[in-house]
Amino acid sequence: MAGSVVLSSFIPELVTSSFLNKEVVVSLTVFFTLLCTCIVIGHLLEENRWANESITALLLGLCAGIVVLLVSKGHSSKILNFSEELFFIYLLPPIIFNAGFQVKKKQFFRNFSTILSFGVIGTLISFCLISLGAIFLLKRIGLASLLTQDYLAVGAILSATDSVCTLQVLSQDKTPLLYSLVFGEGVVNDATSIVLFNAVQKLDLSSINAFLALKLFGTFLYLFCTSTALGIAVGLISAYIIKTLYFGRHSTDREVAIMMLMAYLSYMLAELLSLSGILTVFFCGIVMSHYTWHNVTESSRITTKHAFATISFIAETFIFLYVGMDAFDIDKWKASHTSAGTSIAISSTLLSLVLIGRAAFVFPLANIANYFRKRENAKITFRQQFIIWWAGLMRGAVTIALSYNQFTDSSSTSTSSKDRARMITCTIIVVLFSTVRVD
Repeated sequence: MAGSVVLSSFIPELVTSSFLNKEVVVSLTVFFTLLCTCIVIGHLLEENRWANESITALLLGLCAGIVVLLVSKGHSSKILNFSEELFFIYLLPPIIFNAGFQVKKKQFFRNFSTILSFGVIGTLISFCLISLGAIFLLKRIGLASLLTQDYLAVGAILSATDSVCTLQVLSQDKTPLLYSLVFGEGVVNDATSIVLFNAVQKLDLSSINAFLALKLFGTFLYLFCTSTALGIAVGLISAYIIKTLYFGRHSTDREVAIMMLMAYLSYMLAELLSLSGILTVFFCGIVMSHYTWHNVTESSRITTKHAFATISFIAETFIFLYVGMDAFDIDKWKASHTSAGTSIAISSTLLSLVLIGRAAFVFPLANIANYFRKRENAKITFRQQFIIWWAGLMRGAVTIALSYNQFTDSSSTSTSSKDRARMITCTIIVVLFSTVRVD
């Protein structure tokens, strides 16, 4: 928290409560000010087709990082440290739940087979291509100290399409087919990527065989089915409780509270049982919107609809600010000892692998799906295929969180440490470029 310490030194001493940490208060004050600024700028640029809240928050985060870096005289660019726990436990669940709660169910389930093929088969194809490309190309660039396990992890990390970013690019009302395909794929893709990432951590490279591939597929199938079932079960239980007890006759607040808490409970139960919290909370949102929502009072319906959307919107903006500011993690840049040329070479290679990996499954799988679609107007046109490929190129906070998880290792050797720091900084460059370019 060096950045917050430096910032707090520029603020005069105030009489504050003894239990409040001054540095934390300063950091949060600055961060909430940035959030408010993002919302205002986003409103002013509402009709600008080249800008939205996501790119505004990202650029504002970059600017804030530069300012803190200058104020701290190059010691730190951080107001808040990037935390996997903050992202996966507090920020991601409300976004995914709201997406399930607001999704057009008819369109989503009509394209469910295509979504599954993109999210599972497509992610596996992308994982294989990116991993192989990383093994053959990154070693030639100079990342020789990384293990085979690290290269496989790169494949899983960069295969993860960022669902949060996708929500900002496509409109559910204007392009319902594209929205359901890209976002639906994103949710399944996240689950598949995390399964692959966790599997890579436990992989015994001395005994790779066909059985291992089958085991991996079986693990995913188990994860998908149980996570979905848990989300549906919690959604149905919430509908039953609200219908049976009829909270609305005394207080609409209790109705809204039980819906929010049970939605969050579904995510935490999934994580507790080592399932996919993303899938669970998404399907919980779908079931709640179809059953629970119709059992509450009219005022609670209006309240929940807007409350879920507002919390999701704030969390999305928070994430983009977070990613923008984390790009100037001076400690990682110093630890990498990387020249501009090497950074560009590694980042370009990773980005090229992402482009190729996505193209390798989007166009073939879309054409296979078209073969089974009888009606012409139900088929995915080449233009739509291109948009699906383009919109799914974005990488965001999920990618950064997994990258930190894989490549932050204080016990590694000096050379290995440099290469690991390089992978984190180059992943951040890929995330920034893919988000800004696609937006």
